[in-house]
Amino acid sequence: MTPQRSTGAGAEAELPEYAGHYPLESCLGSGGMGVVHLARSTSGLKLAVKVVHAEFARDPEFRGRFRQEVAAARRVSGAFTAPVVDADPEAARPWMATLFIPGPTLSEHVKRNGPMPAAQLRRLMAGLAEALRDIHRVGVVHRDLKPSNVLLAEDGPKVIDFGISRPKDSELRTETGKLIGTPPFMAPEQFRRPREVGPAADIFALGSVLVHAATGRGPFDSDSPYVVAYQVVHDEPDLTGVPESLAPLVLRCLAKEPEDRPTPDELMRELRSVAASYDTQAFIPAQRTGDDAPAPEPSGAGPAPGPRGRFGRRAALAAGALVLALGAVLTGLLWPGDGGGPAAGRTTAPATAAKVTAWRAKPPGKGSGMPLCVDGAGTLLCFRSGLAYALDPTHGTLLWRRSVAGERTSGTPAFSGGLLLVPTDGGRRVVALDPASGAPRWQRDMSGPGGMQSTGGMLLVTGADGTVTGLAGASGDTKWHRRVAGQGTPALASYAGDPLAYAASASADGAYTLVSAVDPGSGGTRWQARLKGTLQPIGSQGGSLFLLAVDPATGEANAVVRYTPGSKAVRRVALSVPLMAPQADVRGDAVHLLAAGGSLYALDLGTGKQLWHVETSVSRGSAPVSSAGHVYFTAPDGRLLAFDAHDGSLVGQTPPRLDTNAGEVAGVLPTPLLAGARVCAASPDGTVFGVAARDPAGW
Repeated sequence: MTPQRSTGAGAEAELPEYAGHYPLESCLGSGGMGVVHLARSTSGLKLAVKVVHAEFARDPEFRGRFRQEVAAARRVSGAFTAPVVDADPEAARPWMATLFIPGPTLSEHVKRNGPMPAAQLRRLMAGLAEALRDIHRVGVVHRDLKPSNVLLAEDGPKVIDFGISRPKDSELRTETGKLIGTPPFMAPEQFRRPREVGPAADIFALGSVLVHAATGRGPFDSDSPYVVAYQVVHDEPDLTGVPESLAPLVLRCLAKEPEDRPTPDELMRELRSVAASYDTQAFIPAQRTGDDAPAPEPSGAGPAPGPRGRFGRRAALAAGALVLALGAVLTGLLWPGDGGGPAAGRTTAPATAAKVTAWRAKPPGKGSGMPLCVDGAGTLLCFRSGLAYALDPTHGTLLWRRSVAGERTSGTPAFSGGLLLVPTDGGRRVVALDPASGAPRWQRDMSGPGGMQSTGGMLLVTGADGTVTGLAGASGDTKWHRRVAGQGTPALASYAGDPLAYAASASADGAYTLVSAVDPGSGGTRWQARLKGTLQPIGSQGGSLFLLAVDPATGEANAVVRYTPGSKAVRRVALSVPLMAPQADVRGDAVHLLAAGGSLYALDLGTGKQLWHVETSVSRGSAPVSSAGHVYFTAPDGRLLAFDAHDGSLVGQTPPRLDTNAGEVAGVLPTPLLAGARVCAASPDGTVFGVAARDPAGW
């Protein structure tokens, strides 16, 4: 069948014929992020294939969002979702194929059949609670649960669409112009503190979905998304028409504060008390047939028109409410682009603190990409597109600049032996520059190194044969050349303030990891330990080494381990959910992990507890760094974000600073640097900037 032309707003005039090797038979629906097609596998299995709009396929941030959607959908594939069959988020037009589920969306069902009776509402609420329980168990927050994202299959409701950016869902946008949900089904914190959204936001959405299913409208109802936003934050929900047996439970779901809402397990217990048993008959009263059954509605579709009792009663106040709502939304209810206002959180600079002036340094010379910078004994030493330069961290003043003769950088520069060391030519060469002038001091060709690490004034280079060479950072002279006992081809790691370097290699079955502590001055092994599980070093503090425990089958981290060689004590703190590719910061006993997809976790290895976690809504981030009671990291769009180290709340963020070449994506996101009273970061447009570390609310 030839693909149908799309008539949806903003969709392409001519749709693609294939997604990967799947021929697309017909268009099922168009949403803000892409178009959903009916397709079939080689064996004839029916699939629903989502293909990203061409205009967004060219946007690196949207590609990141789609990768996150695919990862989330794969993680939660199960009884309550549409299982992912195949996907290619790196294709010219990224796509994802899920199992075709016959059945209408909840929105379609209510439009066609009217409000659901109480028995069906109980089954719907129980099914969605079970779905959210499974979704939250694997660390995913849906953030956009709404009637058009609920399919009514014969065996119960299925939650679909794990994308969190939908440019055509409404008029409400984040600071980068991308939406975080659909206003009638968003929780108050999604407007007030959009990057603190956790599982409780899905519970609020469930309450709104139940009201829609029971009445044909939402608990907060208006044609204007701005008015809806104001109502969600300030007004009480209108539950007129919701069955009395369910109204108290729905009202708890719609509590303004996340901590006042029930968990999915609590919902299921409450529902069992409402009805001693559930009707197990087919969920859908009128099953549709044909290929048009599960078409997701265009994302911009809102609730069906229905009774507007609350607004009828407030007709005399409509004009004033609209003015107040617009004013509140535009000046304080939503988050401003510079990261100020309510979204910036509660932490402010102490009244007695000295004023710290922010600065921003434009990139010298031509080139593209994010600068890679290191702290060079009080000077910011940076490298970008073959150009090395130094900045004063107090004022951002350019101190010197020097071209590194047509060399291509490969990896992050290092500061060792009082010199700036720049790895080039795929790591096969190192150029050493004087931090005061940029003048070259020495350069060395490396023979196929397997890795390079700077520590203790030494440069440790691992060759392809596993032999490690120790070079003096100040001169480039070879000081030693040897193997590390028990380590094949060690990837050495080092950490600020620790005089040792560390290597870790797991056994073939993942049962144990051999950890070696290497003296960078001599290459000798200070100590070795055989620790349980597959472990990766992430930091050291106070004589202890911190490691991630990784599942060898999935590559996901499931715990943080602290090993103290003096006492040989081991403490293991399990993560509440497995994390993919987390980057870590260790400060005292506190460990902060930022995972792929933007989940930020805090653990206390002293008490052995996980303290908190937040979903930052950043597709990926740099390694985090903590100081002054905050956790900082950089986003792909150039924002520097700060979260409260005590409770995980967002306390500030800088504006995005994107490269003019939107098709270029930074392979490495530089870790923010702490320089006195400032935290310094780089952005894709090439600028380096410094802001007050203790005052993220003022960024």
